[in-house]
Amino acid sequence: MVLEDSECDSVFEPHITEEHVETQYGKVHCIMTGTPRANRPAILTFHDVGLNHKSCFEPLFKHEDMQEIIRRLPICHVEAPGQHEGAKTLPTAYSYPTMDQLSEALPSVLKHFGLNSVIGLGVGAGAYILARFALNHPDLVDGLVLININPNADGLMDTVANKITEWTHTLPDTIITQLFGKEEIQNNHDLIATYRHHITTTMNQSNVSQFFRSYKQRTALEVERPIPGGNVNVRTLKCSTLLVAGDNSPAVEAVVDCNAKLNPTKTTLLKMADCGGLPQVDQPAKLTEAFKYFIQGMGYLSSASMTRLRSRTTSSSSLITQSVGTEEKRGRSHTDISMDSISNVNQNMSKSTEVAC
Repeated sequence: MVLEDSECDSVFEPHITEEHVETQYGKVHCIMTGTPRANRPAILTFHDVGLNHKSCFEPLFKHEDMQEIIRRLPICHVEAPGQHEGAKTLPTAYSYPTMDQLSEALPSVLKHFGLNSVIGLGVGAGAYILARFALNHPDLVDGLVLININPNADGLMDTVANKITEWTHTLPDTIITQLFGKEEIQNNHDLIATYRHHITTTMNQSNVSQFFRSYKQRTALEVERPIPGGNVNVRTLKCSTLLVAGDNSPAVEAVVDCNAKLNPTKTTLLKMADCGGLPQVDQPAKLTEAFKYFIQGMGYLSSASMTRLRSRTTSSSSLITQSVGTEEKRGRSHTDISMDSISNVNQNMSKSTEVAC
């Protein structure tokens, strides 16, 4: 079903509701923009560690090209317990939810706002939470856009390194190395200073530490790529999925690894050139473009609204590669195409694709 453009002819001012939603694992802060409707999904966002919905997603959702999506789909931003602006320190007796438990809190959020299904948009820890939510509740998730997802649990060496980092670095510095690549940290001083200031002054340090610890103690997603002629009931994401990472992101290898473990007929990997740890902040226009094609492929955006994007896309080249498995993922053939390929992720592709832009 394609949503009609006539909905956008008049000046659009979405209704915004801000609430603390009670779940079985405590209250989560939610911001609902727009009005839920039975015939379409909502966009459900979840932020990364050290961030909240504003610092993680505001540059993306305030971009002019994103307004077409906002007019058509309601948006529900979910913030982990104690991660919203002005949050009080969580009680001493409060046991911070695990990543699994945070994913199981989301059905309560959907029920509270009357959402029948969602398109998930998550970053880092938020991407992991949304992926686990989709694995356990596939009937509630139409699609996923996962930025910087790491499907693996931290190994022993990671745990030791984390302990050493805790002893030698402040929490804001630790979070910065989690969010941004070395090149950004060394060269983009304004960006790093902005986010260090945000983590230090806007976020409750005690609460951030608990959320960060919960993320570092996550278990592996345990997804398995279906093999033709093999077991068709393997545990994997059943919805259309777009994996995103900047080529300078500290998570890029984990994202590539995640791609190798997912269903190749439903998954696209987008590696963004000249981009660091937060593509939605670094290059919101390019990510909006990919997001629009992804939603169009699902039938929730008409072709008429894509005209300006297509005219812009034809002036720049993109790259598509066919994934050939984990052991061969570094040896790939290349063919130049436009970003229209992203809209095909939901249209019975025979191979998974990697798109670089």
